[in-house]
Amino acid sequence: MHDRIDDQLTELVRCLRPGWPLDARHLEAAIAEVCAGVPRHRYGTWAWYPWSGRLVHVLPPEEFRLVRTDRNRDKITRVEQQALLGRRIGVIGLSVGNSAAFTCAMEGVGGSFRLADSDRLGLSNLNRLRAGVHDLGLEKTVLCARQMYEVDPYLDIEIHRAGLTEETIGEFFGGAPGSGLDLLVEECDTPWAKVAAREYARARRVPVLMDANDRGLLDVERFDEEPDRPLFHGRAGAATAHDVRGLDATGTIDFLLRIVDESRLSTAMTDALGRIGRTLSSWPQLASGVMLGGALVADTARRILLGASVPSGRYYVDLEALVAGEQAASPAGAAS
Repeated sequence: MHDRIDDQLTELVRCLRPGWPLDARHLEAAIAEVCAGVPRHRYGTWAWYPWSGRLVHVLPPEEFRLVRTDRNRDKITRVEQQALLGRRIGVIGLSVGNSAAFTCAMEGVGGSFRLADSDRLGLSNLNRLRAGVHDLGLEKTVLCARQMYEVDPYLDIEIHRAGLTEETIGEFFGGAPGSGLDLLVEECDTPWAKVAAREYARARRVPVLMDANDRGLLDVERFDEEPDRPLFHGRAGAATAHDVRGLDATGTIDFLLRIVDESRLSTAMTDALGRIGRTLSSWPQLASGVMLGGALVADTARRILLGASVPSGRYYVDLEALVAGEQAASPAGAAS
């Protein structure tokens, strides 16, 4: 049992009255005013985490979020933070997508989430997923939801354990009025799901973000502003989800290379392409790239959901190019 409600109340009072010189007597009076006669052990919420056996005492929802996001100010104002909590984000694919979903939850970008993935955590995932060996075999949807709930127990999270299928895609995008997605993060590697998700997003005018986990590539498709925009910026041609459903392994790689632009891949990724299935088991990915992708997605999602101008396009945040190493021409050249 974890009961640090007194510490949280102290933080709450200091957030509400940052300029006041609160000594012990005034602090206690301010806390008593906040609690309004409710005994401390009954104030707020007791959150139960069955997977870890922890019972945690936290502030009520509004006060909890005010304190938890107080250090966001005013990169994100309180008005903006409240607006973001009313948004619903869908995330498909929870390897790279785990970092995106978790960063959004930490930053308060979205109050409702739908997570879709049919895979379970394997040992080889631990090179890039924030998890432990005790989590091996756990469904990736469950892992991600648990991590997000431990940051904010008031989140609304739906998990789709079967991933995205013809039977579940309608429910994932929201079948009932008012249950639709406000933004989609697509991070899966199945051609059918990638195309079908965009077909649904375009029909419902939902913007789509994709981090390709190579050279800091972030893909932005503003179907909310351009409902006739071609999928993948036209790189997939007229291919539909039905067209790509039966692709074999070679066809799948060819399709994925087409939509990410093979000519702009990193040297390491280009070298790996011909060895997948022979000397490499799958696509190479690094934790640093996944964490960068989570940051890029969360930052861009926040700006889109707040109405900022973020045009459709393909953006690169290539750390090897931006942060020059010993092979740079000269320090002066690097600085310029």
